[in-house]
Amino acid sequence: MEFSHIPVMPKEVIEGLNVRPDGIYVDGTAGGGGHSGLIAEKLETGHLYSFDRDEDAVEAAGRRLSVFGDRVSVIRDNYVNAVPALKELGVEAVDGILLDLGVSSHQFDDPERGFTYRCDAPLDMRMDKRQSMSAIDIVNKYSEEDLTRVIREYGEERYAPRIARAIVNARKDNEILTTGRLTEIIEDTVRPPMREKGVNPSRRTFQALRIAVNSELDNLREALPGFVEMLSTGGRICVITFHSLEDRIVKNCFKKAENPCTCPPSFPVCVCGNKSLGKVLTRKPVTASERELEENPRARSAKLRIFEKI
Repeated sequence: MEFSHIPVMPKEVIEGLNVRPDGIYVDGTAGGGGHSGLIAEKLETGHLYSFDRDEDAVEAAGRRLSVFGDRVSVIRDNYVNAVPALKELGVEAVDGILLDLGVSSHQFDDPERGFTYRCDAPLDMRMDKRQSMSAIDIVNKYSEEDLTRVIREYGEERYAPRIARAIVNARKDNEILTTGRLTEIIEDTVRPPMREKGVNPSRRTFQALRIAVNSELDNLREALPGFVEMLSTGGRICVITFHSLEDRIVKNCFKKAENPCTCPPSFPVCVCGNKSLGKVLTRKPVTASERELEENPRARSAKLRIFEKI
Protein backbone atom coordinates (compact mmCIF):
# COMPACT_ATOMS: atom_id res chain seq x y z
CA MET A 1 0.00 0.00 0.00
CA GLU A 2 1.31 3.42 -1.00
CA PHE A 3 2.10 5.64 1.99
CA SER A 4 -0.42 8.47 2.04
CA HIS A 5 -0.98 11.32 4.47
CA ILE A 6 -2.60 14.65 3.70
CA PRO A 7 -0.65 17.41 5.49
CA VAL A 8 -2.84 19.25 7.97
CA MET A 9 -3.06 23.06 7.92
CA PRO A 10 -0.24 23.40 5.35
CA LYS A 11 -0.63 27.16 4.87
CA GLU A 12 -0.79 27.81 8.61
CA VAL A 13 2.30 25.65 9.25
CA ILE A 14 4.48 27.38 6.66
CA GLU A 15 3.39 30.80 7.89
CA GLY A 16 3.95 29.69 11.46
CA LEU A 17 7.47 28.48 10.77
CA ASN A 18 8.28 31.71 8.90
CA VAL A 19 10.59 29.73 6.60
CA ARG A 20 13.72 31.57 5.45
CA PRO A 21 15.49 30.51 2.23
CA ASP A 22 18.80 30.11 4.09
CA GLY A 23 17.39 28.56 7.27
CA ILE A 24 17.91 25.17 8.90
CA TYR A 25 14.67 23.30 9.59
CA VAL A 26 13.54 20.03 11.17
CA ASP A 27 10.42 18.02 10.42
CA GLY A 28 10.32 15.53 13.27
CA THR A 29 7.37 13.60 11.84
CA ALA A 30 7.94 13.35 8.10
CA GLY A 31 5.07 11.01 7.28
CA GLY A 32 4.83 10.90 3.50
CA GLY A 33 6.81 14.13 3.18
CA GLY A 34 3.88 16.51 2.68
CA HIS A 35 4.87 19.21 5.15
CA SER A 36 8.55 18.57 4.44
CA GLY A 37 8.01 19.22 0.75
CA LEU A 38 6.33 22.55 1.47
CA ILE A 39 9.25 23.59 3.69
CA ALA A 40 11.86 22.44 1.16
CA GLU A 41 10.18 24.46 -1.61
CA LYS A 42 10.99 27.62 0.35
CA LEU A 43 14.68 26.79 0.76
CA GLU A 44 17.53 28.03 -1.44
CA THR A 45 20.76 27.65 0.51
CA GLY A 46 19.07 26.28 3.64
CA HIS A 47 18.58 22.67 4.69
CA LEU A 48 15.78 20.46 5.99
CA TYR A 49 16.30 17.42 8.22
CA SER A 50 13.26 15.20 8.00
CA PHE A 51 12.83 12.45 10.63
CA ASP A 52 10.43 9.54 10.97
CA ARG A 53 10.66 6.18 12.75
CA ASP A 54 8.26 4.45 10.36
CA GLU A 55 10.11 2.62 7.59
CA ASP A 56 7.25 3.08 5.12
CA ALA A 57 7.16 6.82 5.86
CA VAL A 58 10.91 7.20 5.36
CA GLU A 59 10.77 5.42 2.02
CA ALA A 60 7.82 7.51 0.84
CA ALA A 61 9.35 10.78 2.08
CA GLY A 62 12.66 9.89 0.45
CA ARG A 63 10.97 9.45 -2.92
CA ARG A 64 8.87 12.58 -2.60
CA LEU A 65 11.73 14.78 -1.40
CA SER A 66 14.38 13.48 -3.79
CA VAL A 67 13.57 16.34 -6.19
CA PHE A 68 15.15 18.75 -3.69
CA GLY A 69 18.53 17.05 -3.88
CA ASP A 70 21.00 17.87 -1.11
CA ARG A 71 18.68 20.48 0.43
CA VAL A 72 16.94 17.66 2.34
CA SER A 73 18.19 14.81 4.53
CA VAL A 74 15.67 12.07 5.37
CA ILE A 75 16.58 10.18 8.55
CA ARG A 76 14.92 7.11 10.02
CA ASP A 77 14.76 7.85 13.72
CA ASN A 78 12.29 8.81 16.43
CA TYR A 79 12.02 12.58 16.82
CA VAL A 80 12.89 12.15 20.50
CA ASN A 81 16.44 11.40 19.30
CA ALA A 82 16.59 14.29 16.84
CA VAL A 83 18.62 16.75 18.95
CA PRO A 84 21.56 14.39 19.61
CA ALA A 85 21.36 13.11 16.03
CA LEU A 86 21.58 16.65 14.67
CA LYS A 87 24.48 17.53 16.95
CA GLU A 88 26.36 14.48 15.67
CA LEU A 89 25.88 15.96 12.20
CA GLY A 90 27.36 19.26 13.41
CA VAL A 91 24.05 21.12 13.67
CA GLU A 92 23.99 23.17 16.88
CA ALA A 93 20.92 25.35 16.23
CA VAL A 94 17.93 25.35 13.89
CA ASP A 95 15.51 28.00 12.66
CA GLY A 96 12.33 25.98 12.79
CA ILE A 97 10.92 22.66 13.97
CA LEU A 98 7.65 20.97 13.05
CA LEU A 99 5.90 18.09 14.81
CA ASP A 100 2.70 16.75 13.29
CA LEU A 101 1.62 14.21 15.88
CA GLY A 102 -1.23 12.71 13.89
CA VAL A 103 -1.23 9.06 12.88
CA SER A 104 -0.88 8.89 9.11
CA SER A 105 -3.68 7.81 6.82
CA HIS A 106 -1.43 4.98 5.68
CA GLN A 107 -1.06 3.62 9.19
CA PHE A 108 -4.81 3.71 9.77
CA ASP A 109 -5.82 2.45 6.35
CA ASP A 110 -3.35 -0.43 6.06
CA PRO A 111 -5.07 -3.19 8.06
CA GLU A 112 -1.83 -5.12 8.53
CA ARG A 113 -0.48 -2.33 10.72
CA GLY A 114 -3.14 -3.17 13.32
CA PHE A 115 -4.03 0.44 14.20
CA THR A 116 -7.73 0.32 13.43
CA TYR A 117 -10.80 -1.38 14.87
CA ARG A 118 -12.58 -1.15 11.51
CA CYS A 119 -11.18 -4.43 10.17
CA ASP A 120 -9.73 -7.66 11.49
CA ALA A 121 -5.93 -7.86 11.48
CA PRO A 122 -3.03 -8.83 13.75
CA LEU A 123 -2.76 -6.58 16.81
CA ASP A 124 0.37 -4.51 16.26
CA MET A 125 0.24 -0.67 16.32
CA ARG A 126 4.03 -0.23 16.18
CA MET A 127 5.12 2.88 14.32
CA ASP A 128 8.64 1.44 14.24
CA LYS A 129 8.61 -2.24 13.29
CA ARG A 130 12.10 -2.66 14.76
CA GLN A 131 10.53 -2.22 18.19
CA SER A 132 9.85 -5.48 19.99
CA MET A 133 6.78 -4.52 22.04
CA SER A 134 3.45 -4.39 20.21
CA ALA A 135 -0.18 -4.10 21.25
CA ILE A 136 -0.31 -7.89 21.56
CA ASP A 137 2.14 -7.69 24.47
CA ILE A 138 0.15 -5.04 26.31
CA VAL A 139 -3.21 -6.74 25.83
CA ASN A 140 -1.96 -10.18 26.83
CA LYS A 141 0.70 -9.44 29.45
CA TYR A 142 -0.30 -6.32 31.36
CA SER A 143 -2.06 -6.83 34.68
CA GLU A 144 -5.69 -5.77 35.03
CA GLU A 145 -4.53 -2.79 37.08
CA ASP A 146 -2.02 -1.66 34.44
CA LEU A 147 -4.52 -2.17 31.62
CA THR A 148 -7.04 -0.06 33.49
CA ARG A 149 -4.46 2.69 33.97
CA VAL A 150 -3.45 2.71 30.28
CA ILE A 151 -7.02 2.72 28.98
CA ARG A 152 -8.17 5.35 31.49
CA GLU A 153 -5.17 7.71 31.21
CA TYR A 154 -4.39 7.45 27.50
CA GLY A 155 -7.87 6.78 26.20
CA GLU A 156 -9.81 8.87 28.72
CA GLU A 157 -12.22 5.93 28.75
CA ARG A 158 -14.85 5.98 31.52
CA TYR A 159 -15.32 2.21 31.27
CA ALA A 160 -11.61 1.41 31.56
CA PRO A 161 -12.00 -0.94 34.59
CA ARG A 162 -14.77 -2.92 32.85
CA ILE A 163 -12.81 -3.22 29.60
CA ALA A 164 -9.59 -4.21 31.37
CA ARG A 165 -11.40 -6.88 33.39
CA ALA A 166 -13.05 -8.25 30.23
CA ILE A 167 -9.70 -8.43 28.44
CA VAL A 168 -8.06 -10.29 31.32
CA ASN A 169 -10.95 -12.76 31.52
CA ALA A 170 -10.98 -13.35 27.75
CA ARG A 171 -7.26 -14.03 27.49
CA LYS A 172 -7.44 -16.81 30.12
CA ASP A 173 -8.71 -19.16 27.42
CA ASN A 174 -6.79 -17.89 24.40
CA GLU A 175 -4.40 -15.04 23.66
CA ILE A 176 -6.00 -12.00 22.06
CA LEU A 177 -4.09 -11.72 18.81
CA THR A 178 -6.27 -9.69 16.45
CA THR A 179 -7.98 -6.32 16.30
CA GLY A 180 -11.24 -8.08 15.52
CA ARG A 181 -11.14 -10.19 18.69
CA LEU A 182 -10.31 -7.15 20.84
CA THR A 183 -13.13 -5.19 19.23
CA GLU A 184 -15.60 -8.02 19.99
CA ILE A 185 -14.55 -8.01 23.65
CA ILE A 186 -15.01 -4.25 23.94
CA GLU A 187 -18.37 -4.27 22.14
CA ASP A 188 -19.62 -7.07 24.39
CA THR A 189 -18.51 -5.06 27.43
CA VAL A 190 -19.71 -1.60 26.44
CA ARG A 191 -23.27 -2.40 25.40
CA PRO A 192 -25.33 0.02 23.24
CA PRO A 193 -27.10 1.75 26.17
CA MET A 194 -23.66 2.62 27.63
CA ARG A 195 -22.16 3.99 24.45
CA GLU A 196 -21.56 7.63 23.63
CA LYS A 197 -23.57 8.70 20.60
CA GLY A 198 -21.49 8.74 17.42
CA VAL A 199 -18.39 7.24 19.07
CA ASN A 200 -17.26 3.69 18.35
CA PRO A 201 -16.90 1.90 21.71
CA SER A 202 -13.42 0.67 20.71
CA ARG A 203 -12.00 4.04 19.69
CA ARG A 204 -10.64 5.18 23.03
CA THR A 205 -9.13 1.81 23.93
CA PHE A 206 -7.37 1.57 20.57
CA GLN A 207 -6.06 5.11 21.01
CA ALA A 208 -4.77 4.23 24.48
CA LEU A 209 -2.99 1.10 23.26
CA ARG A 210 -1.38 2.96 20.36
CA ILE A 211 -0.11 5.70 22.66
CA ALA A 212 1.28 3.13 25.10
CA VAL A 213 2.93 0.98 22.42
CA ASN A 214 4.72 3.95 20.88
CA SER A 215 5.43 5.92 24.09
CA GLU A 216 3.85 8.91 22.38
CA LEU A 217 3.26 11.14 25.39
CA ASP A 218 6.56 10.29 27.07
CA ASN A 219 8.42 11.09 23.84
CA LEU A 220 6.64 14.42 23.53
CA ARG A 221 7.40 15.44 27.13
CA GLU A 222 11.05 14.47 26.70
CA ALA A 223 11.62 16.06 23.29
CA LEU A 224 9.93 19.46 23.57
CA PRO A 225 12.31 21.19 26.02
CA GLY A 226 15.32 20.13 23.95
CA PHE A 227 13.71 21.38 20.77
CA VAL A 228 13.00 24.78 22.33
CA GLU A 229 16.61 25.00 23.53
CA MET A 230 17.94 24.15 20.06
CA LEU A 231 16.07 26.95 18.30
CA SER A 232 18.13 29.90 17.15
CA THR A 233 17.04 33.42 18.08
CA GLY A 234 13.80 34.07 16.24
CA GLY A 235 13.39 30.39 15.48
CA ARG A 236 9.98 28.79 15.84
CA ILE A 237 8.54 25.42 16.77
CA CYS A 238 5.12 24.39 15.46
CA VAL A 239 3.31 21.40 16.98
CA ILE A 240 0.08 19.89 15.66
CA THR A 241 -1.79 17.75 18.17
CA PHE A 242 -4.90 15.62 17.74
CA HIS A 243 -6.19 15.01 21.25
CA SER A 244 -6.30 16.81 24.57
CA LEU A 245 -3.51 14.79 26.19
CA GLU A 246 -0.96 15.92 23.60
CA ASP A 247 -2.27 19.46 23.47
CA ARG A 248 -2.00 19.85 27.23
CA ILE A 249 1.66 18.79 27.18
CA VAL A 250 2.50 21.25 24.40
CA LYS A 251 0.57 24.09 26.01
CA ASN A 252 2.26 23.59 29.38
CA CYS A 253 5.75 23.24 27.88
CA PHE A 254 5.41 26.44 25.86
CA LYS A 255 3.97 28.27 28.87
CA LYS A 256 6.89 27.17 31.06
CA ALA A 257 9.42 28.16 28.39
CA GLU A 258 7.82 31.61 28.17
CA ASN A 259 7.58 32.10 31.92
CA PRO A 260 9.92 29.76 33.83
CA CYS A 261 9.89 31.85 37.01
CA THR A 262 9.38 29.71 40.13
CA CYS A 263 9.10 32.57 42.63
CA PRO A 264 5.95 32.73 44.76
CA PRO A 265 3.35 35.18 43.37
CA SER A 266 3.79 37.32 46.49
CA PHE A 267 7.41 38.18 45.61
CA PRO A 268 7.64 41.74 44.22
CA VAL A 269 10.55 40.81 41.93
CA CYS A 270 11.91 37.59 40.49
CA VAL A 271 14.83 36.13 42.45
CA CYS A 272 14.94 32.58 41.01
CA GLY A 273 17.02 33.68 38.03
CA ASN A 274 15.08 31.70 35.42
CA LYS A 275 14.91 33.63 32.16
CA SER A 276 12.22 33.44 29.52
CA LEU A 277 13.22 31.50 26.40
CA GLY A 278 10.69 33.12 24.13
CA LYS A 279 7.02 33.77 23.58
CA VAL A 280 3.92 31.80 22.73
CA LEU A 281 2.50 33.04 19.43
CA THR A 282 -0.79 31.16 19.75
CA ARG A 283 -2.72 32.05 22.89
CA LYS A 284 -5.46 29.88 21.44
CA PRO A 285 -4.53 26.98 19.15
CA VAL A 286 -4.98 27.38 15.41
CA THR A 287 -7.54 24.99 13.89
CA ALA A 288 -8.33 23.90 10.35
CA SER A 289 -10.58 26.03 8.18
CA GLU A 290 -14.03 24.85 7.13
CA ARG A 291 -12.77 24.50 3.57
CA GLU A 292 -9.94 22.21 4.69
CA LEU A 293 -12.33 20.14 6.79
CA GLU A 294 -14.49 19.53 3.74
CA GLU A 295 -11.46 18.11 1.92
CA ASN A 296 -9.83 16.40 4.90
CA PRO A 297 -12.26 15.52 7.73
CA ARG A 298 -9.38 13.99 9.74
CA ALA A 299 -8.14 17.52 10.39
CA ARG A 300 -11.17 18.26 12.58
CA SER A 301 -9.42 17.55 15.88
CA ALA A 302 -6.07 19.11 14.88
CA LYS A 303 -4.67 21.99 16.95
CA LEU A 304 -1.57 23.99 16.05
CA ARG A 305 0.51 25.78 18.68
CA ILE A 306 3.57 27.93 17.92
CA PHE A 307 6.46 29.14 20.10
CA GLU A 308 9.19 31.61 19.10
CA LYS A 309 12.66 31.71 20.68
CA ILE A 310 14.09 35.05 21.81
